Amino acid sequence: MLKIDTHQHFWKYSPHQHAWISDEMAAIQRDFLPADLQPLLNEFGISACIAVQADESETDNDFLLGLAKKNDFIKGVIGWLDYLDEGISSKLAYYSDFKELKGFRYVLQGKEQRDLMLDKNFVRGIAAMKAYDFVYELLIYPDQLGYAAQLVDQFPNQVFVLNHIAKPLIKLGEIEQWKSAVTALAQYHNVYCKVSGMVTEADWINWKYQDFVPYLDVIFSAFGTDRVMFGSDWPVCNLAGNYPKVVGIVDAYLGNLSLTEQENFWGLNASKCYKL
Repeated sequence: MLKIDTHQHFWKYSPHQHAWISDEMAAIQRDFLPADLQPLLNEFGISACIAVQADESETDNDFLLGLAKKNDFIKGVIGWLDYLDEGISSKLAYYSDFKELKGFRYVLQGKEQRDLMLDKNFVRGIAAMKAYDFVYELLIYPDQLGYAAQLVDQFPNQVFVLNHIAKPLIKLGEIEQWKSAVTALAQYHNVYCKVSGMVTEADWINWKYQDFVPYLDVIFSAFGTDRVMFGSDWPVCNLAGNYPKVVGIVDAYLGNLSLTEQENFWGLNASKCYKL
């Protein structure tokens, strides 16, 4: 079975560059590179991964592309661009020459303006993508799901990927508003969803498998089994567990699905989404 990890990160740790890694995240305040990840992928029969930006800079794009050149199992890169930049079209044109670069994301989750993705400049940036085959990845919190639906509605031919199931407050068991909003977003068939980042939204120390089941039920019901993909969020997942535990959650849940549905989730959907 083809298995792809669609969401993991590499970095050479810098307190300045990676200021989002706070002191409570001391476990990941160090370098994480391909040699650290490859044994984990091998252990679980995962043959490929997508490396996702961890720093809001084009320097990070170049760093990840360099790693992809040297490591064949890195099949794609999700980079960063400033979607408010008037010159974004030329940036997209530049990166279109790199076959490993599959798409971009912008860190919307922490922005003070919660509907920034609907700003005319941001929308212009998304519109500029139509000339290329890039995916746009939505890194948002539940309160932004409605704005995401408004954005997606304007671009029926643009592929979007929701990161981390939109980070519901699993630790607090909050589900109803998120469920309604994520189900509405899933109505757009050009939106995929990464089943990733869940453990860090739960109680880091005391989570249990059953904490995730209601959220997984919502995602698999809303998106079906042809638009969901596995993502480990390694090494961030180490804050609340480790790679085997993250794989264990989805393995347990997938036990009730058919072999075809499992194959879609583990690799075929990602191959289609990212044109691997």
